[in-house]
Parts: sequence; C-alpha cells; structure tokens
Amino acid sequence: MLVAQLKSFFMVARLGSITLAAKQLGLSQPTVTSQIRALEEAYGVELFYRGGRRLSLSDAGVRLMPLVDQLVRQETEIDFFLRNSGDMGSGHLRIGATAPYYVLDIVDRFCKSHPGIDVSIEAGNSVQMLEALQEYRVDVASSSQRVDDARFLRIELARDPLVLVVHRSHALADRTSVPVSVLSQCRLLVREVGSTTRAMTETMMAQAGVTPASTVEIGSRESIREAITRNLGVSVIARQEVPSHADLRVLPFEGGAPELSEYLYCLQDRRDARLIAAFLSEVRPVAS
Repeated sequence: MLVAQLKSFFMVARLGSITLAAKQLGLSQPTVTSQIRALEEAYGVELFYRGGRRLSLSDAGVRLMPLVDQLVRQETEIDFFLRNSGDMGSGHLRIGATAPYYVLDIVDRFCKSHPGIDVSIEAGNSVQMLEALQEYRVDVASSSQRVDDARFLRIELARDPLVLVVHRSHALADRTSVPVSVLSQCRLLVREVGSTTRAMTETMMAQAGVTPASTVEIGSRESIREAITRNLGVSVIARQEVPSHADLRVLPFEGGAPELSEYLYCLQDRRDARLIAAFLSEVRPVAS
C-alpha cells in the first residue's frame, strides 16, 4: 500500500495534475486523491499546499521527491530484470511510438518470431516518447526527433516527405502540387507543442515568410485526420501517415519539402537485454 501511495504522490508532483497522474497510473482520479490523503494522514505530514485547484509541493514534499524517485527507478529496474530473465517463451515488451505506422511491421515480425511475448504500444509525441524511454516506462521508442546522446542507440527507420492534406471539396483539392505560400490562405491544423511535425512545419513556413490565416491546435494525428475529413482545415503531415480515405487529397509541396525521419531508440546499456535485442534483430534500417 505504501508503494502505491508514494507512486501516486510522485506522479502528481511530477506532472502537476491529478488528472494526468491518474491517466498515467491507470487509476481513477478519486483513487489517486485518496492515496495521497491517506499517505499524509498516516504520517501526519502535508505533502502538497492546496490553493483552489492548484497543487504545489510543500517543503516536506520537495524533500521526499528524490527518495521516491529512487524507489520508482529501483522498481522499474526490478521489473526490467524479471521481464528479461526468462526464455523467449514468455515476457512483455513495452514500445513507445510517435507514429505506430513505422513500427507495426517490426512488431509483426517480432510477434511471429516470438509468439509467447506480449507487446504493448504507448502512443505520444516525440518529446513524450523519449521521456518515457529515459524514465524506463518503455523499452524501445520510435520518435521523429533526432537526438545525439551517447546514452541512446539510434536507428533510422524511415524518411518521409511532408505533404499538405486537404478535404476533397477544398479549393486546393484539384491541384497536383502547391507552394508553401498557400498556407497563408488556410486554416492550419497543427499538433501540440512537442510534435516534430509541428516544429518542421513552423520552420518551413518561417523560411518562406508565411503565416497561416488561422490555426487550430489538436493533440493527436488521428484527431487531425478526422478534422480534415470534416473540412475543418488543412494540415501538413508526413506522407506515409496519411490514411487512404475518399475524402482526403494529398498535395506535394512545389520544390520539394522537408523529410521527416523516424528513429528507433533504446538505452545503450539495455540493448543486449533479451527482449530488446530480439526486437532490434527484426529492425530493417533505412538505407543511408
């Protein structure tokens, strides 16, 4: 019980939100709240200052954080050790992916080679997935963000040009290609901050001196695709991430467009672990 309470405290303190912490832990918000309350009452200590809807760490909470951080890391290390200690007849591989499209073929080959291994895929943007890898919440992660860090093994999986995706009834739908300047006439659907696609789109527009007519920020690529099918706006998306759909039209940018690279990462000191090594053996890197 104490470990569960400490993990709830730690996640709320790290994310700054009971809602986000509950989602991350797979618990209900009342459960997270009651666990923190029970921890405070059991030891007669206030871990958070509560002002309205805001939570901030108390002095005791600040001092407790590094101790719980060590506990969480040790628990993760134990979990990783046990999952990688048996034979390949059983186990659980955790994958983080910004775009599952790029890893699904690898997962398919891995599952066929190792049918006894369970696989889970967590989705998020590039920043979130690399954070999950560093915090040992996933074993491998795909990300379109290139990181040069000696702690990581990095393998390039794909290169994909950015394209403009519009609804079939949009004024641009009949074009075979478009200049970047047309974005100044469009309502542009963009991902949240932390998305590599968004960062590349903003850089491309800045270099062309273009500002969109308006923007709508939407927190997932799936929701952006749905918004385009409803003709809410247009969006810049990596070509292979555009689904086949009767209502969508794909327009290349004139003069070429930046290519988004997708990378697979794992921690260097874990690359030889049983499950990770088996997964890496199924990877087919993009040609240089």
